[in-house]
Amino acid sequence: MSAETSTSAQTQQIKLLQNSPLDGFSLKVLIEAGLNWLRTNQQIVNALNVFPVPDGDTGTNMVLTMQAAYDEIANLSERNFGKIAHAVAHGALMGARGNSGVILSQIWRGFARSVDNIEQMDSEMFARALSAARDTAYKGVVRPVEGTILTVIKDVAAAAEAALAHTNDPFVILEEIVQVADQSVQKTPELLPVLKEAGVVDSGGKGLFFILEGMLRYSKGLPLDIMTTAVQPLASMNLENSLSSIEPGQDYEVVVDFKPNHSLNLESFYQELEEIGTSIQLGEGDGVYRLHIHVPTEKRYMPIEYTMSLGTITKVSIENLIAQMEEIEGTSGSVKLSLAPVAPGQIAVIAVSPGLGISKVFASLGVAAIVEGGQTMNPSIQEIIKAMENLPTDKIIILPNNKNIIAAAKTAIGYTGKQVNVIPTKSIPQGFAAMLRLEPDGDLEEVTGQMNEAISDVITGEITRATRSVEIDDVAVKEGQFIALLNGKLISSGNKIEDTCLSLLEKAQADNYELITLFYGNEMQKSEVNRIADVIRTKYPNQDIEVQDGGQPHYYFIMSIE
Repeated sequence: MSAETSTSAQTQQIKLLQNSPLDGFSLKVLIEAGLNWLRTNQQIVNALNVFPVPDGDTGTNMVLTMQAAYDEIANLSERNFGKIAHAVAHGALMGARGNSGVILSQIWRGFARSVDNIEQMDSEMFARALSAARDTAYKGVVRPVEGTILTVIKDVAAAAEAALAHTNDPFVILEEIVQVADQSVQKTPELLPVLKEAGVVDSGGKGLFFILEGMLRYSKGLPLDIMTTAVQPLASMNLENSLSSIEPGQDYEVVVDFKPNHSLNLESFYQELEEIGTSIQLGEGDGVYRLHIHVPTEKRYMPIEYTMSLGTITKVSIENLIAQMEEIEGTSGSVKLSLAPVAPGQIAVIAVSPGLGISKVFASLGVAAIVEGGQTMNPSIQEIIKAMENLPTDKIIILPNNKNIIAAAKTAIGYTGKQVNVIPTKSIPQGFAAMLRLEPDGDLEEVTGQMNEAISDVITGEITRATRSVEIDDVAVKEGQFIALLNGKLISSGNKIEDTCLSLLEKAQADNYELITLFYGNEMQKSEVNRIADVIRTKYPNQDIEVQDGGQPHYYFIMSIE
């Protein structure tokens, strides 16, 4: 199909959308539009992370949740609006990842319940559905916090109800709620002090705004694949996961650092690059821009030539994606874990793990199933449900090991007939501590209670790099510095990794504990790990210092202090 034919077909579809009653087909088109616009702005949402750590994944979680929602309806020819809405809600629930994804799935759940079996939607139904979405989202959170996605959906619902006083056109309402959503997002720092301190707006609320704006943009015939907002901070570009899905024609990954001679016209910049390749990201820091793009073999030098016409190139990287994918798949396919066998009636533990080394430790402690996940890669509710259903027992304990996975784990409980408890572990060391209390033949509630007690007995330290300059909790951080987190709280920063490690241990009062275990990440060389471990041993001669290969991304060290 030619570009002209495709554009003409889209124009006809838009006219049909605007001039016909809103039915299931209309909702399907709008869901796809919201997904596409959210995906275009995914990295902007990811960059809106309160702490300057490389785990901003709200945009990714919301995109994967919306993708699961759309996948549920992609092949349906159903015209009933309510039935399509229910399919969207089911897909979003099963694909929900992270806190933002779970809340987004609850928004669609409330929306769907309000339009149950409705053939076509009018403006009053639209407003009522948004109010139901708001109510369900708030009920789904134990302690609702204002200044989040909850506030945005609340303001959107109120705006839709107010619009009924002067219009009965759903698209006029859509335009008004998009404006209100934007305003609501901009006000989130005034409602949530931590956002104001970090200098960002709420990421979940911004993601919801992009979904609604994408629907509006489609109805107006505007493009959904060209960013119109500012570029993301350079250090927040998450290129580590760019190999997770390689589409046909994405033969090479090209990364170009350059200094433009003049201010970039972003719209023109993206239009040019869309003709060259896909998976386009643009980051900026201290006047240097970083372009990331996937291209077919015959176009692998075109991004370099184009950026050279805009300014001075300082660095270029070209990687063969196909070869890398084959290597990764070959390596991962050869790894086997010896997970604990479980008999019917015994207690089985499911642990979420971010790295192979950490998974091996969990397996050695008696975990029966591993769900891959962690920072920037939260597992979906469906993945957690699948792990539960594959176990031959009806007594299960889940260790999320990450604060952003707890909600998904708790939601998954409602979709199995088994007895399942979630231990609210927020870190890997807490998960290990809980596993030491496992008694497979014990009483489920008693074992759960013992595990809950155990997670307070361990201190967690984490070392990573700052993705931006900021001051939080009286700690000044410069982009690129090493930073230390103690039980999730930012406590120090430094230019040397060993100094940052020692600062963390000092503030954790490590000399009052017996054992310090260093789980090193996949970016660390063993020689460097041993050197840092020796520095720590010299400082803490009376403590046992153990070193383990964790294999986790983004975090140089995860420390367990006990």
